[in-house]
Amino acid sequence: MANKPETVADPIDVAVGARIRLLRKVRGLSQQALAEAAGVTFQQIQKYERGANRVSASMLTRIAKTLDVPVAEMFGESTANSGAVDEVAALLAEPGALELLKAYAVLPKGVSRSALVEFVRSLRSQPI
Repeated sequence: MANKPETVADPIDVAVGARIRLLRKVRGLSQQALAEAAGVTFQQIQKYERGANRVSASMLTRIAKTLDVPVAEMFGESTANSGAVDEVAALLAEPGALELLKAYAVLPKGVSRSALVEFVRSLRSQPI
C-alpha cells in the first residue's frame, strides 16, 4: 500500500480558523464554552482554529451565531484591504497578543507607551 502524502491545510481553512479564534477571544469565550454552544468537543474547536479540519457550513453557522457575527465575517472582506485585515487577524491570533493589546489600551495616560513598545521590541533581539 502506498504511503499517503501529508496533507497541507488549505489557506482558506486556516484563515477561517484564525478568524474563529480571534472572534472567540474578543468575546471572552474559552474553547470549551464555544464547543459546548456549537455541540462539539473543545478538541474539535482547536482543529478548526488551526485549520486542520474544515468547518462545515452548518457548523460555521452555529459558531457565527454563538459569536454573534454574520457568517460572512468568518471569511473577511472581499476588498483590496482584506490583506491588511488578514494580517491583523493573524497577529492577534498569536497567543497572548490580544491580552497584551487590551492591557496596552488601558494604560494610564502618564505611562510612556513608546517606552513599552521599545521594551517589547528589545525582547525579540535577546538570545533565548
